[in-house]
Amino acid sequence: MEKDLTKGPIFKTLLLFALPMMLGNLLQQVYNITDTIIVGRFLGSGALAAVGSTYTLMTFLTSVMIGLCMGCGALFSMHYGAGRQKEMKECMWVSFWLVLLVTLLMYLIVFIGTDGILTLLQTPEDIYELMRIYARIIFIGIGFTFLYNYFAFILRAVGNSILPLIFLAVSTILNIVLDLWFVFELQLGVGGAAGATVIAQGISGIGITIVALWKNPQLFPKKEQRIFRKTTFSEVGRYAFFTCLQQSVMNFGILMIQGLVNSFGTAIMAAFAAAVKIDTLAYMPVQEFGNAFSLFISQNHGAKRPDRVTAGIRTAVRVSILFCVIISAVVWIFARPLMQIFVDAGETTIIAEGVRYLHIEGAFYWGIGCLFLLYGLYRAIERPAMSLVLTIVSLGTRVVLAYAFAPNTPLGVSAIWWAIPIGWILADLTGFLYYRKIKKL
Repeated sequence: MEKDLTKGPIFKTLLLFALPMMLGNLLQQVYNITDTIIVGRFLGSGALAAVGSTYTLMTFLTSVMIGLCMGCGALFSMHYGAGRQKEMKECMWVSFWLVLLVTLLMYLIVFIGTDGILTLLQTPEDIYELMRIYARIIFIGIGFTFLYNYFAFILRAVGNSILPLIFLAVSTILNIVLDLWFVFELQLGVGGAAGATVIAQGISGIGITIVALWKNPQLFPKKEQRIFRKTTFSEVGRYAFFTCLQQSVMNFGILMIQGLVNSFGTAIMAAFAAAVKIDTLAYMPVQEFGNAFSLFISQNHGAKRPDRVTAGIRTAVRVSILFCVIISAVVWIFARPLMQIFVDAGETTIIAEGVRYLHIEGAFYWGIGCLFLLYGLYRAIERPAMSLVLTIVSLGTRVVLAYAFAPNTPLGVSAIWWAIPIGWILADLTGFLYYRKIKKL
């Protein structure tokens, strides 16, 4: 089902389009949260540290292809809003082969370089083998992640956010069932948890590919549109490159932070692994709201509707900040019981450090909520390079402050926790000032 986002009440249109995407992203997080709960509660803190650290690595790797798909999705949406069906389909053809090539290169790199990557991450010896086992299996799912995100962004670009949600829901339930079976019944340890996730990813990736092609043949390029024009390459490359680079820089910075966290030992790694899952789950709806907002703005920008663009920005900011304030209060108040979902109550050191992390990050979710909107806005109005600039400001600040103060001052690991919201706020200020500047032009 296609949905024209250039018509109808702005708040209702944006919210109804965003809700399935937000719910879908929450379900996607259940993949990793299920692994974390089962591993942390029943396989121990060492296994929890291994799975949490590998999750950060996997997020960085998949951010490359997700960034490519996200950038192309904004381009598809803009062409759709402008009624340029032919150009949209030519871009789809080029982008498919581009992202597929990157996916194949990624497989080559990760399977050859697994040990080198784990060494760079300063993986402690006591969990090295666990992390290696989990990583080697979870890397298999990279191709399924490509398929799911490519077809999901095509469908969302034309206003269909329901079908991607359906496949995520099915695969999430499957992931939970297989997790319990592989870990408890078959006693497969962290390898079983990884295998369950990969199988579930395969169902969502292959399933959405088959159904999207079967149910929506009119969206996809016909034989005469399967061509490689220089102008199409240039257009796809510009959107895909900057968004991919933005996503990669963002997650590479997180990966660098993970390496620094690892240097503080297994207990801190376990605390970080559990707290980050809570953190990510808390602000993930507003992140996906930012992606939905971007596609809404893209369609209206392509359709030359500046009135709806301006009104959409105002609506999105109000919704995002209100949500962030509410979720901040929830995380602050329930930080300890939330940590105890992942970690046994007897692990007092791990729980205390996780609570400290959540109290710091949880007070500033409004900062990352605004940042996600700024990322989406600049992708949508044909300034994807600015999204990259904001990411560099946010992550650059985080990495510099963390590495400068955590190892060398009494602040210790707290410096890492404080560096994160400081980076968000500086990036927000940069994005806001730039928007004021271009509005005056």
